[in-house]
Amino acid sequence: MAQYPDTESEQRVMPERLTRAVQSIFAACGMATEDARLLAAALVHADQRGIHSHGTLRVPDYVRKLTEEGVDPRGRPAIASNCGNAIVVDGGNAMGQIVADFAMRAAIRKAAENGVALAAARHSNHCGAMDRWAMLALEHDMIGIAATNALPTMAPWGGAEKIVGINPLAIAFPAAAEAPVVLDVAFGATAHGKIRVYHQKGRPIPEGWAFDRNGRATTDAAAALEGLIQPIGAHKGVGLAIVVGMLSTLLGGASYGTELGNMEDGPRPGHDGHVFIAINIASFLPVAAFKARTDAISRQIQASRRRDGVDRVYPPGLMEAEFERRYAMDGIPLNEATLAGIVASAKRFGVSVPELT
Repeated sequence: MAQYPDTESEQRVMPERLTRAVQSIFAACGMATEDARLLAAALVHADQRGIHSHGTLRVPDYVRKLTEEGVDPRGRPAIASNCGNAIVVDGGNAMGQIVADFAMRAAIRKAAENGVALAAARHSNHCGAMDRWAMLALEHDMIGIAATNALPTMAPWGGAEKIVGINPLAIAFPAAAEAPVVLDVAFGATAHGKIRVYHQKGRPIPEGWAFDRNGRATTDAAAALEGLIQPIGAHKGVGLAIVVGMLSTLLGGASYGTELGNMEDGPRPGHDGHVFIAINIASFLPVAAFKARTDAISRQIQASRRRDGVDRVYPPGLMEAEFERRYAMDGIPLNEATLAGIVASAKRFGVSVPELT
């Protein structure tokens, strides 16, 4: 879920100020100004939509990737092949957000001409929350789909070995008056980064999220970080994770599953793969009619009868859209550990971040 406990007591930072601070850190890692800005904006986007597991919490991790772990801060994605509406992008070992932005925009341009396009990316790295890349299609009146592989954190159904990633998938539908319908899910019961958020806060994780290293269900965040993520929907969730991982990697020639690396040693730089699909609505029917139907579906969901104790029913993406609006006005709530990680990263390079101190 997008909601975390006690956010009202955390320090609030306005999105633009947070973006400037994080951009300055990534620039100090050797990234070009526009790439540092894009990467910072992607992390702040996640925080602003309440997806803190993929937000500025990851600044220290990304600094290590760019300076110690082999990711090229100056890596440039490029079109490796283009056959009709099928695009293969070589990410140039850049940060995944740089590759994802390039590849999704390439798919959008091709879909504007021919209705539908798919871009498969290889030689990339971690690309953050997938909703941002699917949502790039919305301003072009398109449906956006984005998926990626992930380090193995789950076992196949009936197994006990980490060989399957949670392999997230995002789909975004444009609307007219209502918020876009945006689904961004992974096929584990949670993400590794969300367990880290709870561990930072010293709080137990919800039941059903994880197993410990011996395969026993646990609510202890530390034990969960060493153990296995539980799949959603038992064998169905693992099956979806497997095929989304295959779709994200095989078409572009990227690494699948354990080829990517592991949680103990980390990912192999430049081995991530992603897939991006853009669907031009106008190629199928009038855009206004499509958006009106999206609005109607959203309103039906919101007006539907609720279970006892439930205050509101949300279509996918509405809660995140409301966080985004609220945090744009009031600032993004960041916990002490996240802020400390950003400030420590800045001090490492002698970068001043008055926005955060």
